Amino acid sequence: MKVISWNLLRLEGAAVEDVAALVRRERPDLLLMQEATGEMEALPELVGGHFYWEKLPERIHGLAAWSPHALAPPKTLPLPVSRMPGRVPPRIAQIVRLGGITVANVHLSHGQLLNRWQLLRLIRALDGPAAVIGDYNAVGPTVLPGFRDVGPREPTHRARKVLPFRLDRCLVRDLYCVESRALDQGPSDHRPIALELAALPIAMVTVTPSRRLARVRR
Repeated sequence: MKVISWNLLRLEGAAVEDVAALVRRERPDLLLMQEATGEMEALPELVGGHFYWEKLPERIHGLAAWSPHALAPPKTLPLPVSRMPGRVPPRIAQIVRLGGITVANVHLSHGQLLNRWQLLRLIRALDGPAAVIGDYNAVGPTVLPGFRDVGPREPTHRARKVLPFRLDRCLVRDLYCVESRALDQGPSDHRPIALELAALPIAMVTVTPSRRLARVRR
């Protein structure tokens, strides 16, 4: 399964024609977008397929997913929010199922403790082979129980066009990453990341304590 994730930079970055060109060039099974505006709803008119958009609360942009395959409607999971004064609007995760794999599309908060807390809440809601992909806004390593970081190791964003950061990531559980790479930046301030993911053989699947208990009960 080929997955691409791209932070579009809302109104200032990639337009729907840029996204359509990426789809034609890379032919993903699933395209995840962050900072997607309502303009992206025209994507199926340009490249066919199926489009799902979830606007963030109090924002003009949100999370979107496109696929050439028909998908069950994605679920929306609210993520923890800051209690500090002047906090940003709440964040969500868009959860998509494709080919027996659960994929969570994320655009996490900038707070380095808060975005880790958001990830921990998210993975509790994911079952089976899963991937958490998108703009993590994380500095330094991100460690999740049972998950591996398989995304490209090169910078995907330059803050103020100077400081390089690897903000766009992919962490997986019970999946094998055949290939991961960062693509050309295009008109956004983020580079898209492309991943080839496959399910692990059953013999190699991680058995968590909860799964061990479930097996005993059977």
